[in-house]
Amino acid sequence: MRWVLVPAVVISAALLSLGLIRPSTAMGDEKKKEKPKAKAGVVKVLYGKTKGGKAVNQFVLTNAKGMTVKLIDYGATITEIWAPDKDGKLADVTLGFDSIKGYEGPGNPFFGCVVGRYANRIAKGKFTLDEKEYKLATNNGPNHLHGGDKGFDKYVWQGQILDPKKMPTAVAFRLTSPDGDEGYPGKLTVVVIYQLNDRNELRISYLAETDKPTVVNLTNHAYFNLAGHDAGDVLEHEVTLNAKKYTPVDETLIPTGKIETVEGTPFDFTTAKTIGSRIEKLKNKPQGYDHNYVLDSGGKKLALAATVREPKSGRVMEMLTTEPGVQFYTGNFLDGKAKGKNGAAYKKHAGFCLEAQKFPDSPNQKDFPSAVLRPGETYTQETVFRFSAK
Repeated sequence: MRWVLVPAVVISAALLSLGLIRPSTAMGDEKKKEKPKAKAGVVKVLYGKTKGGKAVNQFVLTNAKGMTVKLIDYGATITEIWAPDKDGKLADVTLGFDSIKGYEGPGNPFFGCVVGRYANRIAKGKFTLDEKEYKLATNNGPNHLHGGDKGFDKYVWQGQILDPKKMPTAVAFRLTSPDGDEGYPGKLTVVVIYQLNDRNELRISYLAETDKPTVVNLTNHAYFNLAGHDAGDVLEHEVTLNAKKYTPVDETLIPTGKIETVEGTPFDFTTAKTIGSRIEKLKNKPQGYDHNYVLDSGGKKLALAATVREPKSGRVMEMLTTEPGVQFYTGNFLDGKAKGKNGAAYKKHAGFCLEAQKFPDSPNQKDFPSAVLRPGETYTQETVFRFSAK
């Protein structure tokens, strides 16, 4: 099926009234946790409860080829992605935890979640919009990161299965962020839709509307290891980024405002190179990639942004996005302290992230793509992760 972005009216009129969402008694809903069915479709199971006693559900998406993606409504989070290797063997290729306790814990480095209201960093936790200054939490040294102390990753979203006749193997998550939430202006209503098709594509669509001028930058923060989530570091993964330019940063990882060419630098992935081939030349601490790349597509259409291949398994992941930038992050701050799935100790460089985005600190950088959303407008974004093997 050709992907069709759900119209913006779903936000203001409610998905259920459009018939895009199945009612709460949808086939596949269960009262207890169980293994997903083998056939293609979506199964909803109870995942656990938050510290406050709120139920958290898991949605298991399976396509006709047997690829499986698991999501929870806490943070609209991807918990597992089971993708085949060159021999058809499935492995879970995204880092995460076994239970809600891990995702709620202070050691969660944003595994698999939707981050917002503004993904990435805003300098000194403040910005000015329409001549009014807004102050945000400084939760990353002197800067604001991923929406603040309680960003979108720390809420239980409203998740429901979409009508399979209109959008097969898909789940929508909805969240309302009130005016003043974490210092941001405007009541923001957000819908994020995940769909798994039979081409082994996980498609993520984002829509948002506001009742006051605000800034919005949403992304998914999945950490990938195409050899398997517990397979060690990703330094031998081969990466190609369709970006001839990037935004240099200061010592706190805030862009300097310049846009420079990657040619002749360790940031050049215009042709395939392993992550570890030049990583020792980087000067940031802890050492590794944590930089915004300016995509050649300019964010004007859905276009190929990155290709990553893991040579031993043969797994390949392509990323396409409608955004103008992508943050390439190599898990520099992972330290092995937070125990992941099956007790895995995710150490430095155990996973990589490709975060589709507006540029970091765009609200304070007049020459960067605007992240402003006004009443009557609709924020839209689409990102695709396509899996194959060779």
